[in-house]
Amino acid sequence: MESLYLLIPLSVLLVFVIGVIFWWSLRSGQYDDMEGPAYRLLMDDRDEPAPDAREREGGDAKRTAGRDEGER
Repeated sequence: MESLYLLIPLSVLLVFVIGVIFWWSLRSGQYDDMEGPAYRLLMDDRDEPAPDAREREGGDAKRTAGRDEGER
């Protein structure tokens, strides 16, 4: 029974501290955009490759296709 004299004020203090931290997070905008980071992760923002890189890719593709046909 004597432990209640210690535990009740500690629990009230803990609830108060949690409430203050939650209030601070609301006021600082922590919960403003909950879905944006998830969509940003899925969106592909890659730039187009440089023109000379595309030429190299096309040349490699032609050479690879020729090798595949010759192996059959």
